[in-house]
Amino acid sequence: MINKAPIGVFDSGVGGLTVVKEIMNQIPGEDIIYFGDTARLPYGSKSKKTVITYTRQIVRFLMNKDIKAIVIACNTASAFALETVKSEVDIPVIGVVKPGAKLAASTTQNGRIGIIGTEGTIQSGIYSEFLREINPKIKVYGKACPLFVPLVEEGLADDSVTFEMAKRYIGLLLEKHIDTLVLGCTHYPLLRETIRKVVGEDIVLVNPAYETAKALLDVLRDQGLRNDSTPKLNHKFYVSDGAEKFRQFANTILPCEVMETKDINIEELG
Repeated sequence: MINKAPIGVFDSGVGGLTVVKEIMNQIPGEDIIYFGDTARLPYGSKSKKTVITYTRQIVRFLMNKDIKAIVIACNTASAFALETVKSEVDIPVIGVVKPGAKLAASTTQNGRIGIIGTEGTIQSGIYSEFLREINPKIKVYGKACPLFVPLVEEGLADDSVTFEMAKRYIGLLLEKHIDTLVLGCTHYPLLRETIRKVVGEDIVLVNPAYETAKALLDVLRDQGLRNDSTPKLNHKFYVSDGAEKFRQFANTILPCEVMETKDINIEELG
């Protein structure tokens, strides 16, 4: 039955595991098929055309796994390719941007929100667009942080170099007197402790991964796709490069053990 089918989740690398973790915690009993495009990251510096091409390839791969829903656990792909994917498949597709924007809008007290993300996400202006739809009075300040993704992928989240870069990037936003900061890339929650040291305790950090899992649960319930049985879970993980490195990293994040990760040449699949 379709409600027992898995959920497809993808990202440019390991960052999407922050979304997977929230799905596992909030929606237990659902199988997940994850694809991390580790060979072609980061997406944030790629053109919209290229990100759409990559997204279509990955969606085709996931659809061949008979999934019942897709979560685009990448802010850049959500910004550039979400509407394209929605128009091309007949299952629910959820991005990470809108859930994060909704939470930020309901959180801010002074109406000044900072967004950190990849170059693609910031330049797209998609967070500003959603936030101003919710409340036109909100002021949004964006800052691209292009080095954050490679630093996370290299396992340097707690390194002094990462802290120095965070001070340089986020310091510009602090000058705008923001009271809310959106972690607008799914890699960035993995830098949460470093970012907290930079911004202090008074600024609220918004992690869209948590809200994305909530949005997914709502969609599954509304469309009768929730798996309410208690099956033996069968999560599967695929990457386009570095399977063993990914598996080891995943086991430091997820609440379950990842026994195997498979390498897939996504370009060969069309």
